[in-house]
Amino acid sequence: MSKLPKAVLETHFQFPGQTNFYRGKVRDVYTIADKLVMVASDRISAFDHILPRPIPYKGQVLNQIAAHFLNATRDIAPNWLIATPGPNVAVGHACEPFKVEMVIRGYLAGHAWREYKAGRRMLCGVPLPEGMKENGPFPEPIITPATKAEEGHDEDISREEIIARGIVGEEDYLLLEKYTRALFQRGTEMAAERGLILVDTKYEFGKKDGRIYVIDEIHTPDSSRYFYKEGYQERQVRGEHQKQLSKEFVREWLMDHGFQGLEGQLMPIMPDAFVEQISERYIELYERITGKSFEREESQGDVEDRIFNNVMKYLEESL
Repeated sequence: MSKLPKAVLETHFQFPGQTNFYRGKVRDVYTIADKLVMVASDRISAFDHILPRPIPYKGQVLNQIAAHFLNATRDIAPNWLIATPGPNVAVGHACEPFKVEMVIRGYLAGHAWREYKAGRRMLCGVPLPEGMKENGPFPEPIITPATKAEEGHDEDISREEIIARGIVGEEDYLLLEKYTRALFQRGTEMAAERGLILVDTKYEFGKKDGRIYVIDEIHTPDSSRYFYKEGYQERQVRGEHQKQLSKEFVREWLMDHGFQGLEGQLMPIMPDAFVEQISERYIELYERITGKSFEREESQGDVEDRIFNNVMKYLEESL
């Protein structure tokens, strides 16, 4: 019998006034009136697959990191978050999402590096300088948007194509770019205070009553890549991999066990010890990124009962 703390794989609530429900990769989203109630589950995904075992405290970690950064950037751009009535719960404005992700990159890493290594010097209509090394800084951050796919992978797209195809109007798109650059600058400054480098990230935006809001999470390890600042330069000079603060170690474990999400590959079973290791790493991420001590939300009863009761109490008091 596993001695791991209870984790939330998925929820099946029915709240008063609920009109819609959507299950994302990580969040279970309930629509009530003109608000969204997002429950951050403990699901974890890699290679576009949900892993079969949830990770204790992961939902709490992501929900609280997202709230930390959304509250710290309200002076830059309006955002969807209204309240966090529980460690795993966020309530906010229901917005009509723009069908683009605003990806911004300060360093040549991940997808951008793979494109560069293949010889391409244009990414989403943005020219890339010659002579760059993997994980090296761009002269200034570049915005490389991606379309939001209903199914499958998101696709790179240029600013010109977004506007030409009417995916986002020009006036709105220029504001999205302005918000993206300002949010990334703030995220970079906050990361530096914690001894980290914000390498790249993505922002999502939506519209409600003619106003643009930041929606979803920002600056979490699921949506961003961080390097440790200490030793960065030395590792670059020696051509070594950079030390990352992300869920990359989960992908590496899966690859070591023969899984990269390809057809015909079997998902390996994660033993308790590895599940516990992932949980501890997420808690470490929270504490490193926010500078706060993580409070494990233990419940005498069932964790799902606690989530339901937190939401019900909020609804009774506010709606």
